[in-house]
Amino acid sequence: MADKKNHHESLNVEEALSVSEAFIVKHKTAIIGFVAGVIILVAGALAYKHLYAEPREEKAQAAIFKGQEYFEQDAYDMALNGDSLGYQGFLKIADQFSGTSTANLAKAYAGICYKNLGKYDEALKQLESFDGDDQMVAPAILGATGNCYAELGQLDKASSILLKAADEADNNTLSPIFLMQAGEILVKQGKFDDAVTAYTKIKDKYFQSYQAMDIDKYIERAKLLKK
Repeated sequence: MADKKNHHESLNVEEALSVSEAFIVKHKTAIIGFVAGVIILVAGALAYKHLYAEPREEKAQAAIFKGQEYFEQDAYDMALNGDSLGYQGFLKIADQFSGTSTANLAKAYAGICYKNLGKYDEALKQLESFDGDDQMVAPAILGATGNCYAELGQLDKASSILLKAADEADNNTLSPIFLMQAGEILVKQGKFDDAVTAYTKIKDKYFQSYQAMDIDKYIERAKLLKK
């Protein structure tokens, strides 16, 4: 009985192998083409990464270095537009090396430069084109965006963005700053309950921050103004 079962299984296996072999023979050209296509795609991706993308990223990083120095020295106009010594400026770097991480960073720098130069519309154009999810950089850019809207008098949008920036940062360094800024805007708008909520979040959640040291007076002020 066992011999019959083994014999039957053997026939099934042989039959399956025969069908598979027939399929391969019949579709040999298509299969070879598919495999070759996969190889070409993988090889192309590796070549793009190592022969184009990585060298281009390295060039972008070298190009932006001087701009970062100007930025740290508060020389915002030169950081933004370049100098006479070969440095191109954040704007040109963002355009020339479009698609690289460094170009994306150049947009962030350019936006903050414009903001510090009082050119808020231009700042927003750059800041809102920035695309990142770093835990510190992305919320900082969002906060700068909110401050630009505040400078332009768009207070509802400003406070909303600052509160969002505080949530995204979720740390004792940035979040209390954005909550304070949002709270001040909300007080200015007469939205005292919302201001108290923002200030209280600093007291309850970010109590180790510098801003928490005298947050009670801001909470009390907002409550008194409501009366």
